[in-house]
Amino acid sequence: MRRQPTHCEARLWERLRGRQFEGLKFRRQAPIGRYIVDFFCAEQGLILEADGPTHEDSERDQVRDAWLAERGYRLLRFRNEQIAMNLDQVLDIIRSHIVGPTT
Repeated sequence: MRRQPTHCEARLWERLRGRQFEGLKFRRQAPIGRYIVDFFCAEQGLILEADGPTHEDSERDQVRDAWLAERGYRLLRFRNEQIAMNLDQVLDIIRSHIVGPTT
């Protein structure tokens, strides 16, 4: 998955990588327990998911999200269309979920 990200994952990663987004370190395709998340910022406990149509109303995603939430992780899901059409808005939403100082 890391070698062939979707177009939207690649666009989002370009803006998150190398601490260029609010000075936060994000990892891509990060393992957490038995799951692999699209993007993860450990210092914020923040998970970002870029979802295509297979994730709409997915019961498996609901179970996964509940498991992650029970362990204190915060998760934001963005549809690929949202990332493709308005990446700046997506970044503003992520920014609004950052807790405390980042630098």
